[in-house]
Amino acid sequence: MSQEGSAVPGDEAAAVHPTGEAEPARDATTAAGEPRSGTDTSGERPTDVEPGEFEPSGRFGVPGRPLRRSAFLVGFTGALGVLLAYALFLGIRNAAGILVLVVIALFLAVGLHPAVVRLRKWGVPRGLAVAVVTLTVLLLIVAGLLALVPPVVTQSGQFIQQLPGYVEELRRNPTVNDLVIRYDVMERVQAAANADNVGRALGGVLGGAQLIFGTIFRLLTVLVLTIYFLAYFDKLRELGYALAPRSRRERVRLIGDEILTRVGAYMVGALAIAVLAGVSTFVFALAVGLAYPFALAVVVAVTDLIPQIGATLGAVVVTLVGLATDLPVGIACLVFFVLYQQVENYLIYPKIMRRAVAVNEVAALLAALLGVALLGVVGALIAIPTVAALQLILREVVLPRQDAR
Repeated sequence: MSQEGSAVPGDEAAAVHPTGEAEPARDATTAAGEPRSGTDTSGERPTDVEPGEFEPSGRFGVPGRPLRRSAFLVGFTGALGVLLAYALFLGIRNAAGILVLVVIALFLAVGLHPAVVRLRKWGVPRGLAVAVVTLTVLLLIVAGLLALVPPVVTQSGQFIQQLPGYVEELRRNPTVNDLVIRYDVMERVQAAANADNVGRALGGVLGGAQLIFGTIFRLLTVLVLTIYFLAYFDKLRELGYALAPRSRRERVRLIGDEILTRVGAYMVGALAIAVLAGVSTFVFALAVGLAYPFALAVVVAVTDLIPQIGATLGAVVVTLVGLATDLPVGIACLVFFVLYQQVENYLIYPKIMRRAVAVNEVAALLAALLGVALLGVVGALIAIPTVAALQLILREVVLPRQDAR
C-alpha cells in the first residue's frame, strides 16, 4: 500500500520536500518549544498585539544561547569594560557643565511637579498646567530682576558722576598727597596705562561679555530642560522604574515616589521660608527708611534659599546698606537680622523641614559643606534633598538587609 502523503504518527514536525528530502514543519513553535512571534499555538495567525512601552516586542526573534566563556572572551570583555569605563569618565568630565545644568533642571522639575499635579486635579490639561507653572516662575524671576536692576544702574550712575568730586577731595587731603608722592602712585598709574595693559583690559571686557552671554545661555538651557522634564515627568519616572527587575519594581516604585515627594516638599518649604524672610525684610526696610526696600527683600529671599549660609549673606548685604545710609540704621539692621535668624533657625525652619524631609541637623550641615565643595551653590541647594533620599534608602533597604544576615 502506498504511503505517499500520509503522516507518520507522532512525527507531525516532519514533512516531505518536493525533492524527496525531509524538512522541519513550519508550525507555530520554535525548537525550544516557544510560540513563534506573530502566530498562535492553534495554528491560526492572530492579529498583532502592540507590546507595552517598555516591553520587548518579540518581532525580532528569540534570544539565542549565551556565548561560551573562554579565557580570550573573558579577557577581551574585561579590557573592553576598562576602555568603556575610561571613555565614560572622559565624557562625564568634558560634559560636567552640561550635566550640572541637567541636574538643576531635574531638581527644579521635581520641585515644581507638585504644582502641576495640583492643577491637574483641578481639571487643567497637562500642557496648560506646565505652561501656567512655567510662566509663574518666569514672572517671579522678571519681577526680581526689575527690582534689582534699577537700583544697581542708579547707584552706578551716581557713583560715576560723583567720582571726580571724590578724586578732587583726595587731592586736597595732605595725607593722601604725601602718600602719593612717597609711593610714586602717579608714575605707577602711568606705567600701568600702557598698550599691553589696555589690551589685557579689553580682553577682560570681552571675557566679561562672554560671561554674561554664557550665563544667559545656561539660564535658557535650564529653563527649556525644566519645561521638557515637567511635560514628560511621568514617562521619565516610569522609564526609570522599568530599569529595575520586575520582582523588585513595586518596592523601587514606592521608595522612588517617596523620595520625589520629599524633594518636592523640600522645595515648597524652602520657598515658603525664603518668601517669609523677604516679606519680613521688606517691612523692616520700610520701617527704618532704607532705599529700595523691595530690591533688598528680593536679595534676602534669594540668598535665603542657600542652606546654612544664605541667610547670613542676605543679612550682611542689608546691614552694609544700612551702615552706608546711617550708623543707627545699620545697627538696627544688624539687631533685626540677629533676632530674625534665631526665630527662623529654632522655630520656623524646624517645623517646616521636619515635616518635609526629616533630616538630621548634623547630616544636613555636612551635606551642605560637601555640596558647596563639589558643586558650589548648586551643591548646597541639592544637598539636603540628597541626604533625605540617602537616609530613606539606608533605613528601608540597607539596614534591613544587614539585619537579615
